[in-house]
Amino acid sequence: MATAGARRSAPASAAELAAELAAACGTVRVLGAGTKLGWAPDASPELELSTAGLDRIVEHNAGDLTAVLEAGVPLARAQEVFREAGQMLALDPPDAGGATVGGIVAANDSGPLRARYGGPRDLVVGMRVALADGTVAKSGGKVIKNVAGYDLAKLFTGSYGTLGAILEVSVRLHPLPPATATAVGHTHSPHLLAGGAATLSHARLEQLGLDARWAAGAGMVLGRFGGVAARAQAESAEQLLRDAGLEAELVADDEPLWQAQREGQRSPEGLVVRVSGLQTDLERLAGVAERHGATLVGRAGLGLYWLRLDDGDASALLSDLAGFVRLALDRPADMALEPPASNALLARLKERFDPAMKLV
Repeated sequence: MATAGARRSAPASAAELAAELAAACGTVRVLGAGTKLGWAPDASPELELSTAGLDRIVEHNAGDLTAVLEAGVPLARAQEVFREAGQMLALDPPDAGGATVGGIVAANDSGPLRARYGGPRDLVVGMRVALADGTVAKSGGKVIKNVAGYDLAKLFTGSYGTLGAILEVSVRLHPLPPATATAVGHTHSPHLLAGGAATLSHARLEQLGLDARWAAGAGMVLGRFGGVAARAQAESAEQLLRDAGLEAELVADDEPLWQAQREGQRSPEGLVVRVSGLQTDLERLAGVAERHGATLVGRAGLGLYWLRLDDGDASALLSDLAGFVRLALDRPADMALEPPASNALLARLKERFDPAMKLV
């Protein structure tokens, strides 16, 4: 994570960034706002190449529900523009206030809206990137139905800037719900927690989000609904949660609940582990969280969870998760980054896109 000795540059255009990347002789790290630098491999790059200067909203096609954004546009600013047209980019990661669109896509970061709209790979329909040798490549376009050519956008989403620098993304937008309401089920039983989440997951209701939470012996299932029928659907979900054995309530002013879910995905000083599993893993993972004093949040319908440990034995928690597909994101300063299970595949991709191993 150390970058204290790196020279930093923030080119003012995509062409300048590509040229500087081509001219770089040593190792290079591409970054946006730097909100997820702790997720990067430990390295000491000679050059930090920032996309902060690429901060234009190139197009907003409100009638087509699409937009073209340069990589350095802060997500919060883009959302303000879309909100004026009653639209949104359905990405809500925990650090949306400071993170850039390019950084969020490069890290494949997401929040509770992923349950309804998918993650960055589902929302990005086109991309321009600068490869390690300065070549600018383009994939996709500005329309949602676009199948021509190799889909570089999906490959570069989640690549953490190690294959090239994202310069510009074309994204699909969605209508902004005029109102929301959330049904919340409370329980002290991991078994009932999992049962309540499964009940809402299979219910014939159109949820904006379906989340679960476990911390300090107590759990919650949260089903969020939007639109003109938000309250009616939330009331139906509330009854389903009661029928599943949970204590249920309806919350109209629900944004603090979901902000807490997003915050559970990050830890400034401790450990956050993302676990990819099944819906049925929720009960077991709640037990793991309880044993280690961790907080569990996640997309209950997708089997995607985050365990946050602010103070405790990080190694013991990781050991208890050995049977799961897991990835340590935020981590203590003295903990080395674990190589992902797909390391061999990533290495072959890296050799193809960056044979000089310039990007770190």
